[in-house]
Amino acid sequence: MSENGTILDRIVFHPVLCEGWKIYMEGAAYHLANFFLLLGFMGGSGLIGSIYIFGFLTVGFFCVALWGWLDACGLDIFTWNMLLVLICLLQLTHLFYQLRKHTFSEEFDMLYKQVCQPLQVPPQVYREIVKGCEEQVLPLAKDQTYAVEGKTAIDRLSFLLSGRVKVSQDGQFLHYVYPYQFLDSPEWESLRPSEEGTFQVTLTAETDCSFITWQRKKLYLLLAKERYIARLFSVLLGYDISEKVYALNEKLFAKFGLRFDIRLPSLYHVLGPASSDTEMEEEAGVCEEPPVPLSQPATFVQTAPVAPHPAPLLAHPRKPRPDSDLSGEDSTSLVLEDFAELSGSFLDYLSEGEYMK
Repeated sequence: MSENGTILDRIVFHPVLCEGWKIYMEGAAYHLANFFLLLGFMGGSGLIGSIYIFGFLTVGFFCVALWGWLDACGLDIFTWNMLLVLICLLQLTHLFYQLRKHTFSEEFDMLYKQVCQPLQVPPQVYREIVKGCEEQVLPLAKDQTYAVEGKTAIDRLSFLLSGRVKVSQDGQFLHYVYPYQFLDSPEWESLRPSEEGTFQVTLTAETDCSFITWQRKKLYLLLAKERYIARLFSVLLGYDISEKVYALNEKLFAKFGLRFDIRLPSLYHVLGPASSDTEMEEEAGVCEEPPVPLSQPATFVQTAPVAPHPAPLLAHPRKPRPDSDLSGEDSTSLVLEDFAELSGSFLDYLSEGEYMK
């Protein structure tokens, strides 16, 4: 205690001032050491930031050890700084191992930069997502079918990495699936975890494709365990489904240039089920004038002439459109002309303003 008290007294209460300063300055190794130490402590956070910090600290401590060996001639200075150099080298080895562990193949690295990095998804979380698909990239050859409507079970969720896939139903083209889009997001969202189902559309590769896939049960377990990943998939799936729906909306158009908007409630009148024949007969019966009884005496009161009831417009027969050489076009396109026979069709309106009423 007396020694500590003496040191405290010498430092705080009775500081001993330097009687004479050195005329010469320390060598270049000492100043270089402080320069590298300054750079090292200016590093940032994260894995790369830690590598930056310990890299400059290693060089700085080595320069201090070199100064203690050559200029200061202090064994303790040299020993302590060499020990610090060894600790920094061990830490750098561990950091480089972690960096190598977080590196991915070219396909997964591009997937992270295109999809997850803009959303600021941490690499550790992305590693868990990639681990769920077993880090396998599956091929899909040209004209090969990924799913067949009514036959293929919905037991996985896939993400297209390259190529182009055509989606059709009953031989009718619907839309394309492009790279960095889900192949079966609508089917995935249509079922609960405990339900089973089959595809309602057919997916066929138009070019050589590659994709990754998650098995349904494993992905549900991952989403149940990791809330952040569950929210991330919810956002990605919702955006993907909206892109597919608006791709279908682009195919709904009128001959006079008005495009149909699927967000409008009048979509039901266009795409809804047609009225039955009995309902049409009932409506026609209501519109007919009741017959005048013969027993009623005739009167000579002059009445306004009744305009003849217009004859119901017959639907014009549609001519089959010839198939086109271009895939995705021709009769497979959804033209509002196809819905002209339905009551309340969009073609019954003369303008877009009247349709919006």
